[in-house]
Amino acid sequence: MRHLFILLILLTSFGCQSKTAKVQPTVAEHKPIEKVVVSPEALQEYETAYFASGCFWCVEAIFESVKGVKEVYSGYSGGPEKNPTYEQVAYGRTGHAEAVEVFYDPKVISFTQLVQVFFGSHDPTSLNRQGPDRGAQYRSIAFYKNDTQKKIITDYITLLTSQNAYDRPIVTQVEAFDVFYKAEEYHQDYERRNPNNSYIRNVSIPRLSRFKENFKSYLKEESH
Repeated sequence: MRHLFILLILLTSFGCQSKTAKVQPTVAEHKPIEKVVVSPEALQEYETAYFASGCFWCVEAIFESVKGVKEVYSGYSGGPEKNPTYEQVAYGRTGHAEAVEVFYDPKVISFTQLVQVFFGSHDPTSLNRQGPDRGAQYRSIAFYKNDTQKKIITDYITLLTSQNAYDRPIVTQVEAFDVFYKAEEYHQDYERRNPNNSYIRNVSIPRLSRFKENFKSYLKEESH
């Protein structure tokens, strides 16, 4: 059904970097789960996947709620600029999109399921925009590391299109993964560390809550 795929992001007049907005009381009781820090060495045991679907604060929190996902980093990918900064990306100077690096256990969650999470947690018909955030740095991209992953992504897009899951064409870019630049440290776990930030309360948490409502079987126990 259409509502299982399209999770509308709350439309407000502030962006991903905003610090001023009216607080919505409906999300006042949100309590981010505690996070266990994983060493880079331990992460070598996991597979990686890369996605871009709007503000990485939101996307990171969504994927971190999914079972089988061990760690998620916010960063930049999809453009030619080397070692971009947040300011450069935010002003559209790099060609990069805000993206996430997902470390996952394929024995628990498959790449196909991660692709379902990706499409089910944002609007892939929105060109260069997600909710209040506008610009190519917020475009929708599903990255693939091999032909198998590329086929999984394209086949799923074909399925969604054949089912008329959306009223408009899917504009998600399907791109070969090249490089991921980890964002500045203050962006990591932003939703968890800044639950009272106005953007987090008004955009990220409602977006995460809608995802959880529609993908209950994909959630970690502590995320319910």
